[in-house]
Amino acid sequence: QVQLVESGGGLVQPGGSLRLSCAASGFTFSSYYMNWFRQAPGKGPEWVSCIHPIGSSTSYADSVKGRFTISRDNAKNTLYLQMNSLKPEDTARYYCARSLRFATELNEYDYWGQGTQVTVSS
Repeated sequence: QVQLVESGGGLVQPGGSLRLSCAASGFTFSSYYMNWFRQAPGKGPEWVSCIHPIGSSTSYADSVKGRFTISRDNAKNTLYLQMNSLKPEDTARYYCARSLRFATELNEYDYWGQGTQVTVSS
């Protein structure tokens, strides 16, 4: 069965960095666009980033552009999100999700993981 398992979250000070990972199994990872989205307490989900199935292109929300980098290792069936210069407003639960095309809306994802919590606070 399809599984997406996020890891790497934690508590970090403003200006710090974290690297999130998403381990995928149960499907042909290299056939899917992969995405990160986040949800802060009391807010709706927010798309963060998307990467092409072979990693040939990426896209970012304006709120994270220049600070976050999405990447993937298809040999390891793993998706990554390098987050630098973190801000308190980046505090949220971060999820990875798969899609068959470039997608920024939650209803276009058919599977996502349980998420990993990122808290940015001094």
